[in-house]
Amino acid sequence: MIKEIEYFLNGKINEECGVFGIFNVEDAAQLTYYGLHSLQHRGQEGAGIASCDNGNIIREKGEGLVTEVFNSDKMSKLSGNMAIGHVRYSTSGGGGIENVQPILVRSHTGDFVVAHNGNIVNAKELKMQLEAMGSIFHTTSDSEIIGHLIQREVGSFQEKILKALPKLEGAFSFLIMDRESLYVIRDKNGFRPLSMGKLGNGFVFSSESSAFEIVGAEYVRGLKPGEVLKISKDKIVSKQYTDCTQDKMCAMEYIYFSRPDSSINGLNVHTSRRKCGSILAKESAVEADIVIGVPDSSLSSAMGYSDASGLPYELGLVKNRYVGRTFIKPNQQQRERGVKMKLSAMEAVVKGKKIVLVDDSIVRGTTSKHIIQLLKDAGAKEVHMRIASSPIISPCFYGVDTSTYSELISTRLNPKELGEFIGADSLAFLSHEGMLEGLGKNVCTACFTGRYPTSMFSLLENLKK
Repeated sequence: MIKEIEYFLNGKINEECGVFGIFNVEDAAQLTYYGLHSLQHRGQEGAGIASCDNGNIIREKGEGLVTEVFNSDKMSKLSGNMAIGHVRYSTSGGGGIENVQPILVRSHTGDFVVAHNGNIVNAKELKMQLEAMGSIFHTTSDSEIIGHLIQREVGSFQEKILKALPKLEGAFSFLIMDRESLYVIRDKNGFRPLSMGKLGNGFVFSSESSAFEIVGAEYVRGLKPGEVLKISKDKIVSKQYTDCTQDKMCAMEYIYFSRPDSSINGLNVHTSRRKCGSILAKESAVEADIVIGVPDSSLSSAMGYSDASGLPYELGLVKNRYVGRTFIKPNQQQRERGVKMKLSAMEAVVKGKKIVLVDDSIVRGTTSKHIIQLLKDAGAKEVHMRIASSPIISPCFYGVDTSTYSELISTRLNPKELGEFIGADSLAFLSHEGMLEGLGKNVCTACFTGRYPTSMFSLLENLKK
């Protein structure tokens, strides 16, 4: 166990991805393409779609954006009324075409494909066990493990899935498609979001509910923690792979990852961010002329800050829409380059002004430092930074790319020191209590508190003490 803990402290987090699936709808792959496009913000390094037509599974995938991977030739091969898709984000060492999903498992008992969002935290231990029993891995992704575990169980395909899942620890949403059915799975802790929608006589599943609108689906509900849905031609069967569940949605889904038009556990993302911004203004007021937000995930919080403070909300930063998100770039050099290409300050708006700059979080400090310098170069008189979440002080082991203590600047600097480092005239974070008021109580806040909701990392934190 000690070696496992040391591995997780020093290792890298694998991914924050998006999955989309559809059952019993004509041109399923085409609709999956549109669904993945709406989830592009969740992963920009690779995309894949697998469809099933008359019992024949076809898969197409590639590195790059959805629009870069799929052309008319590839899409024409993906026929059938059932499909699953995946957009991938990986950390360094986890990229490459072999890791792009869905993962295809060839078997004499029947082929199947797997798409995964999240992180299996006991992946190293499981992989060592499986290799000792003769399994051969073709990727470096933890997602491949579920395929090997399923194949080693006995019974019907559904029974094999239900037996394999309790062996996994961590955060995961799985879509698994065989020749006849679609299986939709959410982890027992409820870390990763997964929603169900209705489209005609068929069903749609997505990491975010916002993807339903583009395909014309109607939101039905979110999957429960530990739930396994089997969708087949005749019926939908819901089972729990374990009764030991908790509802601990990742707080960063509300704060950063999800689109503002998505709803998670019944709470609209834009509404939650705006409320956090309003609470932040009440907690950390400052004399200023205008409020601006960092596009895109912080705009809602900036509006909330403006509402509560009475300061006018302005568009002070313009985003280049053709540059990806810097937080989920795979290495620091690429992050820094991405920041420089990503934003520009509007001199006509910010020149001579005292500005409240609202952002969603500070992870490494790179982005914040550059943005403040952009605003001051454009003539801003003062820049007071306000963060609509608490300081991130602990790594996430459940699928968010904050993988080591050394990467988290708030572990080394207090808010005053950090404000000086990034060049802000003042810096304040939302209190933990204020964050919970805005996001709700049933969220995982391990990266803000160091208190992990699963036993392995609770032990890790105790050992540190």
